Amino acid sequence: MDNQLKEIFGAWLAAIGTVTAAVGSTPFRSLGESFRKDLNLIGNELQAVGNALEADGQGEENLERLGNELQSVGNATVISGLIVDSEDLTKQKLIISGNWIQALGGATALGDEFQDTSDINEVYNIIGNLLQVIGNSLQAISGVNELRAGYISNKDSSEKEENNNIWSLDVVGSWIQAIGSVISLIGQIQEESEEQNNADQENDSIDSDEKQENEVQDDERRYENVIPNKYF
Repeated sequence: MDNQLKEIFGAWLAAIGTVTAAVGSTPFRSLGESFRKDLNLIGNELQAVGNALEADGQGEENLERLGNELQSVGNATVISGLIVDSEDLTKQKLIISGNWIQALGGATALGDEFQDTSDINEVYNIIGNLLQVIGNSLQAISGVNELRAGYISNKDSSEKEENNNIWSLDVVGSWIQAIGSVISLIGQIQEESEEQNNADQENDSIDSDEKQENEVQDDERRYENVIPNKYF
């Protein structure tokens, strides 16, 4: 798998993962709590793999690669919080830390995108990464607020469920992150397509130059053959 394909495929996985996790974070009445937790776990796994592929597809060390690596680590940390067999307080802290790491990764990737804001594709990536930073930050803040309010250690599950509504910071942040990831996917596809077109044009130009050079050499050889040998 070449680098361009890795980046596009990784962006697809990350986008699908964020949408899946957002659905899992939203308290839909038609979805059971256990099923939503599974969706959240699967979504973060897809994001971790997708971000890792995007980082590997960069090839060289830069801020975008570092940002994708941090986002992958953040997703892995969230996954640990979802599956670790420990007390609820530890789980929540892991999830909060994972969201902050993802936000840091998105902010780091922004530094690379800001280097060329004249390209419309970079604008897509800037908007997408910025929304993901905002979304992850809101999710982390939501977790911090829950800890401060004592939802984990001092309140029973029924009271917590009442506060787990569709307008909670966690849910809103999840969907903002999902929208940002989809926008980044669009920018990534267009950016890679443009790079491929530029590469094809460059190859065509090189082939054309070589063809012209060969034609000149053929003309010179034909010219030499028609001139009598005594002139040489």
